[in-house]
Amino acid sequence: QVQLVESGGGMVQAGGSLRLSCAASGRIFRNYAMGWFRQAPGHEREFVSAISWSGGNTYSTNSVKGRFTLSKDSAKNKVYLQMNSLKPEDTAVYYCALDSDRIVVIPTSEDDYDYWGQGTQVTVSS
Repeated sequence: QVQLVESGGGMVQAGGSLRLSCAASGRIFRNYAMGWFRQAPGHEREFVSAISWSGGNTYSTNSVKGRFTLSKDSAKNKVYLQMNSLKPEDTAVYYCALDSDRIVVIPTSEDDYDYWGQGTQVTVSS
């Protein structure tokens, strides 16, 4: 089993920044692809950003490109989502996820992921 714990959420004004962290623990024997999703009230959960198992490739949804940066510290089994120039529409619960299969290099579908964190709230006020 793998456990994922997110941290770093909070409330910030529009234009501000937050850095989310996700720590993976448990039966981790090799690097995995990891991703972030978010769910706003009344909306379905959507993909935000993902990083390949090697950490060499990332992909983000268009709405956050140029503002969010995903990085990985494999030695610490952590990923970080640096969020800059935040907008009120970024308000959501953010979830970290881990893909234990090395089938998709940069998984963007919820179905690709096996383990999920409990989520952390990000609120951006205007």
